[in-house]
Amino acid sequence: MRQKAAEVLNKVRSEGRTYVMEPEAKQILKAYGIPVTDEAVCTSADEAVMVAERIGYPVAMKVVSPQVVHKTEFKAVCLNVPNEKDVAEIYRSFEQESMRANFDLVGVLVSEMVVGQEMIIGSTKDPQFGHLIMLGMGGTYVQVYKDVSYRLSPVSALDVKEMLSEIKGAKLLSGFRGREPADIKTLTKTLMAISEMLVEIDDIAEMDLNPVFVSSDGVKVADARIMLS
Repeated sequence: MRQKAAEVLNKVRSEGRTYVMEPEAKQILKAYGIPVTDEAVCTSADEAVMVAERIGYPVAMKVVSPQVVHKTEFKAVCLNVPNEKDVAEIYRSFEQESMRANFDLVGVLVSEMVVGQEMIIGSTKDPQFGHLIMLGMGGTYVQVYKDVSYRLSPVSALDVKEMLSEIKGAKLLSGFRGREPADIKTLTKTLMAISEMLVEIDDIAEMDLNPVFVSSDGVKVADARIMLS
């Protein structure tokens, strides 16, 4: 297991948690060479503004808390935050929400906004067969059409090619109607790196990378949730 990933997992376990918070999950992904958004966890409104100005507006802002697994249920996500004033106000609103809803606020994640085709990558662990990897189109495609494909880990480049062939919406990645063709090579490498990670970190019970943005410039994981067994 990669050293940084092991350090993060040891910290999570030492705190008696099975939920790996988003910034921690992204550190694990980065340790395996999986591309994630440029971001930082901030513990004050002033720090949030500084990070936002470094990244460049607009930014995304998210609550970081061991009690907040599904952020939308807690109104804990704000996207396309356009300026310094709004960053500071949203930071303070998250502080107020943490007191109202009684959860521990570790900080606020300030992250770059990413463009591209939304996809979803996930995994579940079957007690008999091991890790099952899911790849699908994101947004309404996964919510309404369940446009996904599955393979057992580990996966090869051929497996990824076959998965894409099984996804109806994958034609959106090939330059459909004048779009720039997506970077399928990097997407394939990303799936294979995730597969390697799952083989090495056997106690990942569930993983949800959603959305993952795929464009002609590459791949970036914008949100990540990991649950340990």
